[in-house]
Amino acid sequence: MLDGDTVVFVEVRYRRHAAWGGALESVDLRKQQKLIKAAQLFLLKESRWAKHPCRFDVVAIDSTESGTKPSWIRNAFDS
Repeated sequence: MLDGDTVVFVEVRYRRHAAWGGALESVDLRKQQKLIKAAQLFLLKESRWAKHPCRFDVVAIDSTESGTKPSWIRNAFDS
């Protein structure tokens, strides 16, 4: 997606049960590396976007007793 002139790669994760961690925890280092590689390949193929700033967001949706609870984390891979 675009946010102004920034290309935003958004990973959406949903967890119905938290037995193995929540939705946000499922975007571990290995998953982040895969997403970064996919973004690099996209930018190589779609060179018109390569000079734009980029960021990675995560939309994490956890199911609770009262329904679903989404969280949008901007710049999710920044430490």
